[in-house]
Amino acid sequence: MDLLRHYNISFLSFDERGGENDRHFFNSSDAREHPLVIYSPGFPQNHPWLQIARSEGCLCLGEIDFASLFWKGRIITITGTNGKTTLTEFISFALKRQGIDALAVGNNGFPFSRLHDLKTTERKVAVCEVSSFQAESFHYFKTDGLIWTNFTEDHLDRYKNCENYFSAKWNLVKSLRHSSFIAGESVAKAAEKFGYQMPEFVEIVTETEESPWSIPHRSVFATYPQRNNLQLALSYWESEGYSKTILKDAVVRFPPRRHRLEKVVVINDVNFWNDSKATNFAATYAALKEFEEPVIWIGGGLSKGGDIKNFARGVADKVKLAYLIGETAEAIASGFNEKKKSADRCETMQDAVFSAFEKAEPNDIVLLSPGFSSQDMFENYDQRGTSFENAVMSLKVPLNTK
Repeated sequence: MDLLRHYNISFLSFDERGGENDRHFFNSSDAREHPLVIYSPGFPQNHPWLQIARSEGCLCLGEIDFASLFWKGRIITITGTNGKTTLTEFISFALKRQGIDALAVGNNGFPFSRLHDLKTTERKVAVCEVSSFQAESFHYFKTDGLIWTNFTEDHLDRYKNCENYFSAKWNLVKSLRHSSFIAGESVAKAAEKFGYQMPEFVEIVTETEESPWSIPHRSVFATYPQRNNLQLALSYWESEGYSKTILKDAVVRFPPRRHRLEKVVVINDVNFWNDSKATNFAATYAALKEFEEPVIWIGGGLSKGGDIKNFARGVADKVKLAYLIGETAEAIASGFNEKKKSADRCETMQDAVFSAFEKAEPNDIVLLSPGFSSQDMFENYDQRGTSFENAVMSLKVPLNTK
């Protein structure tokens, strides 16, 4: 809306949740009065409001699609199932150290349309994180380069199947205006499976490739999927002819991001890890692989589709004890039972943390890595992670807390 105000474009806002200054209903009469509708990515394409708008001849554009029409600089797009937010922020961080005026925008939480107040954009680079929700209906968005990190099952509450999910992201390949496309191995495999022809100029980065540098232990790039995503960043960096010394320095200096497999504290020799950012199955599997011994797992949340019982059976092999929260707790527990493992359902995050601590033994790991969306109990994964940390820090602190 700030972008519209900046250009003195009159508008009306509608919010089905009932915003204070918004209209709560949208009908055919409203649609006939407005040739253009700009909508949040939270609206699926079959939402009644969008169907009404299109039936009345409205042009319907997502926020990023609309904002791109006003951007005069370059756009580098980052997408993928896991790790795209961190990679978006890292590429922007590294480009700045290279002397390039870059800004991280898009699905990372800073809207592309917020860049309207910049005096000039011709020499700037927008590093834009784009989700499938945003890419699925692009009309005008064009990108100068695309990094597609990985592809795994996700968002099956929105898409009929994985192929539909892949197709939504494939719109970004169609949006390329230059031959600059770097993709992870899982993307290439999915393209082959679903019958999509990767362009000849694509560079595929395999998951077995190792970083040429020693990665600091506490670096975000020390764990999957960011280990692989760093290789994608390096491939992009080399394709642009930038200094590898600067990129290496950026890896060392890039600050860790919150709620992404980070160690919180050790209490009574029990290690607490926060991976609230794990909102899909693949992210949780990846987190569990980082630990040699079975962990005490806190998981569950709002389902995004997929086979929950199968996910639970896979998790059970890496879990010593499980404490489940949220909407999917019952289904996860059922999957654990099939593996002859018990899992306790908890009403709150605090209950889960306290129960885990009560059963933990010295050197145990208590890991929050939910595998599901947070929005059944929390506003977002950030609030969920903070709730976990607050519960951990409220434990009675023994003498040897570190």
